[in-house]
Amino acid sequence: MAQDAPAAGAGAATSPAVVIEDVERFYRIYDDAAGKPTAEQLQRDYLDPGSEGLHQFAKRRDITGARISDTLGKRPDLYADAKRCMRVLPQVRQRLSQALHTLGELYPEADLPPVTIAVGRGKPVGIGYPDTGLQIGLEALCAVEWLNPDVEDRFVHVIAHEYAHVQLAPETANLEQPTVLERSLVEGAAEFAAELTSGKVAYSHFDALTRGRELEIETAFKADMDKTDTSAWLDNSSVEKPGDLGYWVGYRIVKAYYRRASDKRQALREILRMQDPKAFLAESGWYPGIRLQEKGR
Repeated sequence: MAQDAPAAGAGAATSPAVVIEDVERFYRIYDDAAGKPTAEQLQRDYLDPGSEGLHQFAKRRDITGARISDTLGKRPDLYADAKRCMRVLPQVRQRLSQALHTLGELYPEADLPPVTIAVGRGKPVGIGYPDTGLQIGLEALCAVEWLNPDVEDRFVHVIAHEYAHVQLAPETANLEQPTVLERSLVEGAAEFAAELTSGKVAYSHFDALTRGRELEIETAFKADMDKTDTSAWLDNSSVEKPGDLGYWVGYRIVKAYYRRASDKRQALREILRMQDPKAFLAESGWYPGIRLQEKGR
């Protein structure tokens, strides 16, 4: 946890459920069929008896037995490789439960719906809503090696990041045509919440990409921050070229805001319930190249 996190109240929160049983059922079916289950088997034996979280995932992202079977046929290695990620899920559940318990203590207004880790059709990595919880695609997150080479750490910190999105004010998180600044602050708030609760940000690859280039990158960001074309800063990562530097700049703005605040608990609330991104930026004291080293470093 960050060194200057607010003190948590004893017994102030419970941990949300972290459901991993859908993954176990999928791979029983997968193994019994020698890696080639039929669409009917996947629908009848995996999806239909699944958890409520899996049902929500399937409903919102059109995951069917036929669509999983189609992806299995086209990308068999995706599902074979994901078995190594399945093996760390008990440890992920334990660490994640503690991180989300911490979130509930530091932010008592938090919604704490369940987290469901399941197997999907190759994408997306995850979706989340306050009423139905967070759903993570095991095979999709397992494939994103560049985020963090340590599988257990990747799952813990990425899920902590995605869970923070469930807490964000809908009017901020669901803007129809957000600016670079607005989208970056949404992602930066989630990155900061992940660090505060799980110990590290989700997008750990930024350290190597940005070291010594802070002023250069953030000067370019400042010039672009009012644009509604976000493609240079967000949603532009690939295996060949990790990107999404808007996440990193947004995180640094949020961290600057938190560091300036005398009331850390209230600052976290203001971060997660952000109403006016431009005012938030002004109050953060952020400027291109700002130094934000941890205390004692």
